[in-house]
Amino acid sequence: MKNNTWLLALLAFHLSLFTPMSAQDKLFSLEDLNYGGNNYHRMQPKDLFLTWWGEKLVNTDVEECYLIDTKTGKKELLFTLDDINTWAKSDDVKYVRHLMNATFPYPDKPIVAVGNRKAFILVDFEAKKIVWQDSISGQDANDWNPQSRATAYVEDHQLFVVDSHGQKYQLSTDGSREIVYGQSVHRNEFGINKGTFWSPDGTKLAFYRMDQQMVADYPQVNIFPREATYEPDKYPMAGMTSHQVTVGVYDLNTQKTVYLQAGSPIDRYFTNIAWSPDSKTVYMFELNRGQNDCRLVSYNAETGAKIAELYRETSDKYVEPQNPILFLPWDHSKFIMQSEKDGYNHLYLFDHSGKELKQLTKGPWVVISVVGFNTKTQSILILSNEADLRQKNLYAVNIKSGKRTLLGRNIGVTRSAELSASGQQVFLKLSAPDCPRIIDVVNTNNGRQTELLNAEDPWKDYRQPIFTNGSIKAADGVTDLFYRMVKPHDFDASKKYPTVVYVYGGPHAHNVDASWHWASRSWETYMAQKGYIVFILDNRGSENRGRDFEQATFHQLGQIEMQDQMKGVEYLRTQPYIDMDRLGVHGWSFGGFMTISLITNYPDVFKVAVAGGPVIDWKWYEVMYGERYMGTPENNPEGYAKVSLISKAKNLKGKLQIITGYNDPTVVPQHCLSFLDACIKAGTQPDFFAYPGEEHNMRGHASVHLHERITQYFEDYLK
Repeated sequence: MKNNTWLLALLAFHLSLFTPMSAQDKLFSLEDLNYGGNNYHRMQPKDLFLTWWGEKLVNTDVEECYLIDTKTGKKELLFTLDDINTWAKSDDVKYVRHLMNATFPYPDKPIVAVGNRKAFILVDFEAKKIVWQDSISGQDANDWNPQSRATAYVEDHQLFVVDSHGQKYQLSTDGSREIVYGQSVHRNEFGINKGTFWSPDGTKLAFYRMDQQMVADYPQVNIFPREATYEPDKYPMAGMTSHQVTVGVYDLNTQKTVYLQAGSPIDRYFTNIAWSPDSKTVYMFELNRGQNDCRLVSYNAETGAKIAELYRETSDKYVEPQNPILFLPWDHSKFIMQSEKDGYNHLYLFDHSGKELKQLTKGPWVVISVVGFNTKTQSILILSNEADLRQKNLYAVNIKSGKRTLLGRNIGVTRSAELSASGQQVFLKLSAPDCPRIIDVVNTNNGRQTELLNAEDPWKDYRQPIFTNGSIKAADGVTDLFYRMVKPHDFDASKKYPTVVYVYGGPHAHNVDASWHWASRSWETYMAQKGYIVFILDNRGSENRGRDFEQATFHQLGQIEMQDQMKGVEYLRTQPYIDMDRLGVHGWSFGGFMTISLITNYPDVFKVAVAGGPVIDWKWYEVMYGERYMGTPENNPEGYAKVSLISKAKNLKGKLQIITGYNDPTVVPQHCLSFLDACIKAGTQPDFFAYPGEEHNMRGHASVHLHERITQYFEDYLK
């Protein structure tokens, strides 16, 4: 018996040498966690690629398209990739590679839109043949209209339209690097992300023309040719001459272009272009350069003549329109506008003359986005954080009564919501702190929902950090600020841990919400695995908390934000497991600005910092963003001087690494280089690393290298 026990024990020992890691025992690598890594996509939760064909839900997979029963979730094959390539045989098409981007542009017709880089086609999958083909796919700013089947695109700087018959029309002849047609303007501020806007009937095209001849060039250099070449960017800095934008309207029927008679474009911004349902009127918001006087103006699309100023909003700080007006589908005499005029972004109903009829939503929460309309119930569907400031959920707002109804689950953050043609159904993709992805289909009439996917945790076999969430008071002693803390998987409260404060802090962004892992970035997991605690706090100035919360930083960027971040540091000081002698800070872009601000304003608190793409002095930042928050160097000299980091270079005590893309067109290299010069003059010693050819954010596998470098700096000097 004793001998048998001994043999069994010996056998168990030898077997243990060859036993693979147990569940939840694997370690993460940056190839797993970083979006540029080789294993990144394998580490993401399962997803479904969905779209609507009228009221029918379609799963567009790589090689098949399936109908999904919205009541049961059952699948039925619609067609395959082989089917499409058999039906679509053509010298121009040759081969459609996948069906992931397939769409169904006509709710009542069995037509799927697919394509490749050479052709865009409509296939009738019941008749099993191509019914229409456009061969100019792949051009820049390609904008196809399903009603007229006309396409607008940019080629060699010129704007073109091709009609449904393949007839090509050239709308511009003077396009160049300095005269830009049909692309986004005002450096993508004010919600702008494109430059062409088709009318509802597809017969007219509104487009931007941006003259930037008068804008100074920033001297970017391409180092990769045998002899480096000069490749400048047009970059209007705060207080300097900006570009001039006009809006044209091209009529396919008359083949003529008119320009909206909006007056001088000098020091003005035109944004959120919208069309009337009858395609006869163009609407846009117009702002002065100071961005404190906003007007909604209508124009005759046939003549370009100004019709009326429908609405005006002013502020002692700034007004920032982000969304075009929306006409009610069932009553074209009324439209909905979004505004922060009561302190929070809400919906307002107007008649076509500009008379405000009523405020549709109200409360200390914000409408984050409009999803669309349910024409049967005459409701507008919105995403808001009414249920919880950390959440984003779907609500139906009845236009007549104003009653709001929560649709779907009262949890987490809805990442996407797409309505069926009538708006009576919607699919929602959401995540919650303990759930990576849920996909539901919801009936917007009665709230009935069907779960299509509840994805398992793709990290289930790994040593996962501990993710926690809470709140502290801001420096004003009143406002709640939300934080996330990420701890090592084997956290021991009796030990002390080196800690890194990760910060962004700027407008139009937030770091903490009720999504998976409380919205933790993958790099935080990597750091926790290496034995660090990471702390993230959304200070005043960040998004989705209302006008006053964001505008608290007006004309003094970084100051209120630092006060709030230091309240976070005070909280850390009360936790016995935080080693305050090993406190670091890291951030990128605005977060890079905050990182250097913190280590130079509080040099005895932060020992190590890594600042990526940092703004150093706002006078070197671009006009629209910079002047909105800081004014100009001429009208706010005290503010610019106060927040500039040039004068703070002498305060540097700890270890600071600055990282930038060598060809950054957003925060141009002048920022980093000027700070280095100031450090040289002050005798302080930062470290510096540049990524040749990279822009504001490192792309592809360079991102893996970047995050390893950031990590190694803390390993070398903080741990």
